[in-house]
Amino acid sequence: MEHFESWKDLLNPEFYIKLGGFWLILFIIFAETGLFVGFFLPGDSLLFISGIYAVNIIDSTFGSTGSDFLDTSILASAVAFAAILGNEVGYWFGYKSGPLLYEKKDTFLFKKKYLFKAHDFFEEHGTIAVILARFLPIVRTFAPIVAGIVKMDKKKFFYYNVIGAFSWSFVIIFAGHYLDKLFLDQFGIDLKEKLEIIILIILVVTTLPIVIKFFFTKDKERPTKIE
Repeated sequence: MEHFESWKDLLNPEFYIKLGGFWLILFIIFAETGLFVGFFLPGDSLLFISGIYAVNIIDSTFGSTGSDFLDTSILASAVAFAAILGNEVGYWFGYKSGPLLYEKKDTFLFKKKYLFKAHDFFEEHGTIAVILARFLPIVRTFAPIVAGIVKMDKKKFFYYNVIGAFSWSFVIIFAGHYLDKLFLDQFGIDLKEKLEIIILIILVVTTLPIVIKFFFTKDKERPTKIE
């Protein structure tokens, strides 16, 4: 069992995997959108590293099926369902009380500018934004809230939510699982020994576009709230 040693552990996906395994992974994925704290949780890197440990995770939780593919599919499917549920909670919150967020003061766990950026992203890409947002940190936290605020059709939101959740979980988890096998078989490199480098690469690839758009593009004049 892992033990918390420093704040750096909170940014380390391997820490969560070793601390709580399968169930903690699902909770974190749900929390990204269901509890609106996804901007500091290691979503993409957590899924990638989970893919590397997929067989071990399923074996320690339920017992392995004996098939790498099935074990990885079980993990990816469970993550997808957690992601779907989180988005539905976010949508419901936005639908019921979202406009009030534009009057809420900033806190450590909530930044109003992120809500505006997610709104811009949603307006720019339309309903497909529900799918695209899954692959973008920060945006995926607030996109379902914005979808609720603008009163996107519930059935349409659910449809895109399911597609986005399964696409995101299966692509990243399977990438982690099979790239680990590829590097080990072809180059003799065990990715489990290179996790710090992998996490850094994933963080740069996934957050750099968001950082540029959020902090280095000129903001439009904003209303105090969006009706």
